[in-house]
Amino acid sequence: MLPKIWSVINSESFLQLEPLNLTTLTRRNNMEIKSYSKYMRISPKKAREVARILPGRKATEGISLLKYIPRKAARMLDKTLRSAMANAENNANLNADDLVILEAIVEEGPALKRFRPCARGSAHPYKKRMSHLRITLTDEKN
Repeated sequence: MLPKIWSVINSESFLQLEPLNLTTLTRRNNMEIKSYSKYMRISPKKAREVARILPGRKATEGISLLKYIPRKAARMLDKTLRSAMANAENNANLNADDLVILEAIVEEGPALKRFRPCARGSAHPYKKRMSHLRITLTDEKN
């Protein structure tokens, strides 16, 4: 069974990078390492644009890729990915070079409700959205 990956349908191709095919990743008693970043102050829609290029890549390749993406979401995902790699090295005694990104999920967190003043003393509501980032790594055994 293949892992479920959140898919973003976008009319523009983001950095001309396509998600890798995950048919090569199978679950055979592989260790899964997860890392969460909760209540991150970025819209889930904006974070998903960056997160969709990560699944299927090696963790070290993902870090080098995120370093050159000039977006706030890339910095947040980089921090979460580094945390997942540290968890794998320190808690599960895995080598960082052998890790593959199984999934990069961006979930919707709570929203701060704010009001913007507008004409004739009225106000328009808007939301400052938050995200929960989840990255799952696995050790590849071919």
